[in-house]
This record gives sequence, structure tokens and C-alpha cells, in this order.
Amino acid sequence: MDNPIHDFIAKREQIEMAARALKSISHPLRLKILCVVGDAELCVQDIVAAVGTSQSNISQHLAILREKGVLQTRKDANRVYYSVADPRILQLIVMMREVFCGVPAHKP
Repeated sequence: MDNPIHDFIAKREQIEMAARALKSISHPLRLKILCVVGDAELCVQDIVAAVGTSQSNISQHLAILREKGVLQTRKDANRVYYSVADPRILQLIVMMREVFCGVPAHKP
């Protein structure tokens, strides 16, 4: 038998997690960064070139996205590569890229 209180608590935690993720990506520059990264793994220099603002500005926003668990990093020699940390956020980004950035979703 399902426990409605347990279901509500589980959903509340999921809703709070979604709200935190959405809040962290709600800045226009962070959305642009996520549209650029998409399902790829990009270094800071590639993101700066694609987004078109200063490296220090991009780095500040990348730090926020990393701190909130939206992006993850991998270091290779002197370069840091960024990718989307959670497949659910990647689904959201793919949809946003399609709807707002005009990039069609990949079809298998």
C-alpha cells in the first residue's frame, strides 16, 4: 500500500532539487553557456569563443553552474573540460536548445 505522506516527501525533495537547478540556470548567460555545451564536453576557451564574452565572466558563471551541480569538470593537463552533470538536466538542456536556440534534438 502506498503511503501518501512518503510520496509527498519524495516529490517535495524532487521539486526542491528541480527548483535549485532551474534557479541556477535562470541567468541568460548561464543559459547560453548550457546551450553551447549541450551534450558535449568543452573547455573554457571553446565556451568563451562560442559565447563571446570575457573568460573571467564565463569562469564566474561556470563556477556557479559547477557549485550547483549543473556542470561537472574534468581536468586534462592545463585544460578544464565542462559537461552537464545530471542526465535529467541534459534532457532539459536538449529541449531548451531545440525550443529556444533552434538546435534540433539528436535523433538516434
